[in-house]
Amino acid sequence: MATMVDVARRAGVSVATVSHVVNETRPVRPATRAAVHAAIDELGYTHNTLARSLVTARTHSIGLAVSATSNPYFTDILRGVESSALEHGYSLLIADPHDDPEHELRAVQLLHERRVDGLIVAPSARPGALLDYVRRAALPTVFVDRLAGVGHDQVCAENEEPVARLVAHLAEAGHRRIALVAGAPGLSTTTERTAGHRTGLDRAGLPYDPALVVDGESSEQGAERATRGLLALDRPPTALVTANNTMTLGALRALRTEGLRVPDDMALAGFDDFAWADVFEPRLTVVDQPSREIGATALRLLVDRLAEPGRAPRTVRLPCAFVHRASCGCEPGDRAADEREPGDGAADGREPGGRKPGSRKPGSRKPGGRKSGGG
Repeated sequence: MATMVDVARRAGVSVATVSHVVNETRPVRPATRAAVHAAIDELGYTHNTLARSLVTARTHSIGLAVSATSNPYFTDILRGVESSALEHGYSLLIADPHDDPEHELRAVQLLHERRVDGLIVAPSARPGALLDYVRRAALPTVFVDRLAGVGHDQVCAENEEPVARLVAHLAEAGHRRIALVAGAPGLSTTTERTAGHRTGLDRAGLPYDPALVVDGESSEQGAERATRGLLALDRPPTALVTANNTMTLGALRALRTEGLRVPDDMALAGFDDFAWADVFEPRLTVVDQPSREIGATALRLLVDRLAEPGRAPRTVRLPCAFVHRASCGCEPGDRAADEREPGDGAADGREPGGRKPGSRKPGSRKPGGRKSGGG
């Protein structure tokens, strides 16, 4: 196995110079650096990362704390972080905080004990203890998906405008009672997407009804309960916007249990695309977040922070894409449906509320008292 001494001899430089090139501890002339790298490649030299960490006080490892095991959206963020980390020469240690403040704090402490150079974290709805810890420890940290307030590096998707677009799209299809199954209170994503729902209603000239905004707890089970509550209203909605992918699944389960068909009995559009959205029947209309780009951007922000600790904090917001499929009730290839102004729902033969003439409204029942069957 080649050693640093072998590399120095082949490159015609001192061992100290090889060390400086490998560990990036001192500037080295480009020609000399190139000669060292050529010798490393020729000899197949692999430097000792443990020894390097003792020299540089860095481990070239990053801690990632996101709920990737329970949410495929965070799995895509993980992939973005991982690919960018490899490009920058970092390894990745992963912990799942389970969106619980106590578990979150312990996960970050464990990562810190492993001497990671910095953290990427999707904070919970109550991140106070986490923020105190990383501040006291002076631990470089980038927050993803949920914002943690001013003074932090953070990356997220646009939230308000994409939800407003979903609401506007449903309003253009003729819907007048458009509900939102919102995420857990305290998350910045919940606040912003709830604001987007109201913005969309305002733009469409529709009244805001607080009974149509329900807490889906950012979970499948919570969204199922919340959707059932909406269906039990005296005037249930005719369209749902779900504020993340897991809540979309919960809402669909509740509609199926109640015997309602999408989109005939209830139109649906969700925030977050996911692997199965295109194979559901009907295929799901969604807002697609650039999750891998969020992860890759977070890693680059952290690398910049490590290189320049005194730089000003940055918040990066990335645009989302509107993915028009079938669950909203209009055909994806119908450009006219996309371009109609709010209030033109009758143009495609829909009654107010977006239902096709003769279709059942939510909660209607077949003869014999059984609610309409669904798929």
